[in-house]
Amino acid sequence: MDLIQVKDLSFSYPTKKDTLKNINFTIREGTFNCIVGENGSGKSTLIKCILGLNKIVTGEVIKETHIGYLPQKSEIQTSFPASIEEVVLSGTISTNIRSIFYKKENKELAKQVMEKLNIYDIRKKCFADLSGGQQQRVLIARALCATKKIIVLDEPTNGLDPSIAKQIYELLDKLKKEENITILMVSHDIDRALKYADNVIELINGEITFEGKPSEYRAGGEQ
Repeated sequence: MDLIQVKDLSFSYPTKKDTLKNINFTIREGTFNCIVGENGSGKSTLIKCILGLNKIVTGEVIKETHIGYLPQKSEIQTSFPASIEEVVLSGTISTNIRSIFYKKENKELAKQVMEKLNIYDIRKKCFADLSGGQQQRVLIARALCATKKIIVLDEPTNGLDPSIAKQIYELLDKLKKEENITILMVSHDIDRALKYADNVIELINGEITFEGKPSEYRAGGEQ
């Protein structure tokens, strides 16, 4: 099943024309997809177009389900005085928009997700007191509370120690394999992306220059 279809998408900022040009790709259910490219190539802009945070100029994005989203760390307030449980629960808001109170099923979902990600036993700890890796794990849990299908992550391992970054990739790979969660992820770590991804999308100057299997991407780079 196709969860996201991007068709002939183009986008420009007022001060920069042709930020994204004629973007086409499909995200299939149960796959791990990595968008790679140099800084300024349009990776984060593309993610925001898919999420509807940027208004596309031409083309369309077809989405078949709710999307859980983990933005770049620089866009997240990591010092707010909320508990792990409160942060994770806030992910259910997109499915509970008619009420200011969390329902019983929202709390049960948050509990199940925290247990899967091994953070339930520390759920009362303050989010601001956690390490960078722990905070990312909590935010992945929050994203999972918004969807049972697909999560989109923008540089989730940026600034983390290599060993912690590896744990995040392994966690995402486990979610894909055991929970059939589809992953769409912007990554600067090409080596690790190639290890875990089923599909690689390379952007250069706002255009897709490669889409396909990691083995094909490696082969192209070796030519």
